[in-house]
Amino acid sequence: MIKKGLLYLLFISALSACNHPENNNLSPLQKLEEGSRRFASGKPVHPDETLERIRELKKGQHPFAIVVSCSDSRVPAELVFDQGLGDIFSIRTAGNVIGDYELGSLEYAVEHLNCKLIVVMGHKDCGAIKAFINSKGHYDHADHIKNIINYIEDENEEKNLTSADKLSIDKAIDANIAHGVAFLRGAEPILKERFVQNKITIIGALYDIESGKVTFKK
Repeated sequence: MIKKGLLYLLFISALSACNHPENNNLSPLQKLEEGSRRFASGKPVHPDETLERIRELKKGQHPFAIVVSCSDSRVPAELVFDQGLGDIFSIRTAGNVIGDYELGSLEYAVEHLNCKLIVVMGHKDCGAIKAFINSKGHYDHADHIKNIINYIEDENEEKNLTSADKLSIDKAIDANIAHGVAFLRGAEPILKERFVQNKITIIGALYDIESGKVTFKK
């Protein structure tokens, strides 16, 4: 039994090492695509989850991608992309809305952690987008959820939808993702300059909570 347990631990350790982002020649986007395929196919390898990895990260973090996504408990970026500790710089808010604190966090990851890829990932059946659609411009509850709905309502991409599309949650989700991408590509002074100079890539993505698949919007 002891030998079997030891062999299993060695196997997991080797598997993790083989799938460490620094041990292959894939681009940051390709790493996310590969991880997404593994997760959606039900064959995740759960890389970078060992005690060795924890000790390695004590020296510092070097995430290869930033993912801005929804706080929804069904949409954890590390699991969706089959990554582990230290691999993804994750920023999560309801409806993946982006304010000053989120923007500052993004700038930190780009400037100080040298991240080259930012993905704005919305998801199917998003509760924040549902709340925005159902409010029809009139959310009267005295809570901070109203600020999120107002943010989404003010997005130009949402305003530009046709009357029929404004009633479609899928169209509204796509518009929300497009807004996040456009906002970050034009965010001064850090992100816009680096995007224009092709030093960073900023794209959108849509996660399907039923199939587990991620569709990138390049």
